[in-house]
Amino acid sequence: MIEKQHIIDRFKSYVTIDTESDPNSNTTPSTQKQWDLANKLVEELKQIGMEDVTIDDNAYIMATLPSNVSHPVPVIGFISHFDTSPDFTGANVNPQIIENYDGKDIVLNKEQDIVLSPEYFEDLLLYKGQTLITTDGTTLLGADDKAGITEIISAMEYLINHPEIKHGKIRVGFTPDEEIGRGAHKFDVEKFGAEWAYTMDGSQVGELEYENFNAAGAVVTVKGKIVHPGYAKGKMINSMYIATDYINSLPRLETPEHTEGREGFFHLHNIQGTVDETKIQYIIRDHDREHFEARKEMLEELANDINEQHQREAVTVEIKDQYYNMREKIRPMMHIVKIAKKAIEEVGIEPIMKPIRGGTDGSQLSFMGLPCPNIFAGGHNFHGRFEYVPVESMIKATEVIVKIAELTAQDISKFKSEEE
Repeated sequence: MIEKQHIIDRFKSYVTIDTESDPNSNTTPSTQKQWDLANKLVEELKQIGMEDVTIDDNAYIMATLPSNVSHPVPVIGFISHFDTSPDFTGANVNPQIIENYDGKDIVLNKEQDIVLSPEYFEDLLLYKGQTLITTDGTTLLGADDKAGITEIISAMEYLINHPEIKHGKIRVGFTPDEEIGRGAHKFDVEKFGAEWAYTMDGSQVGELEYENFNAAGAVVTVKGKIVHPGYAKGKMINSMYIATDYINSLPRLETPEHTEGREGFFHLHNIQGTVDETKIQYIIRDHDREHFEARKEMLEELANDINEQHQREAVTVEIKDQYYNMREKIRPMMHIVKIAKKAIEEVGIEPIMKPIRGGTDGSQLSFMGLPCPNIFAGGHNFHGRFEYVPVESMIKATEVIVKIAELTAQDISKFKSEEE
């Protein structure tokens, strides 16, 4: 049985360390403070009895739990990231423990009148009677993805302490900078040496995902012409007005707040402008590869149309692909999803199979030769002050990891019998 207080204490020890990543940095990890938790994790992995514990110059951590069976078993892995999102501060996290949640409003911060309410966040009602860990309303929590790290280390510790549970060789990996799209960029798949792995980076208890967005980022630069406003007639060109035309020309309902499921979007997430120059930053997302390519083309064509209208190169667009839909790489070996699904069912949870409206390290790793479905870590409302995680969900995720290890050491041919 996974001990509840042990999970709470381990999780709190991670989230109180600031590991916010920085998209404007060119180093790996992108922030020096990520080393604080990385080094702690290395020591903890050694303390619980893991072998081959390594950390490289970019803070990628790997460790091994050796097989305790004599027959051949596929080497599998479990992966999580230790950075937190730059969308909201991760400094001075002060986790709050809500025992036996009663289904009512939770006052996170009385002075600032910050309330976590089931009227707005209906998922809270799924966890009545459970123990929730929340923020104090002034920071994010960091369950994304320190819950995943908590679960992986706790599962490895449990397997070490219970050698009667038979398993093959297991590799674990912890990465920096996932929140800024670089978590897998310097991950050594060959060194990791697993046939497949699972990222513990999902949300609601029961989630199992092997589809994600195709993703790209775009920087749109609009050039104007600054002239003294008192003498500007016929001379000034205000880049911010042109930028506004560009923004308003994209489909208004194809944005995150108007889409769900497999629907893609354009997400305007940053504008910096002066009369002389405005920069607009978008992320582009779509599960369908053809639609994804069409979205990128739309950004380019819109720039061309505006340039033709102004008879000069007023708008330029730079687009960089970030990751692709891992479904393409996982469908040929669906037994790895079936094993996880069976594990979730065996710990008493109904699996929730749906596409990820985002990405994980696993989406990139799948294209690097390490097929990597995503499993729930339990948190909700990531990247903001209303983030929370039920402790019982972390316990169940830990049990799922243990069960996957156990199932993989058995005859997995039954999971391959109807390979898709």
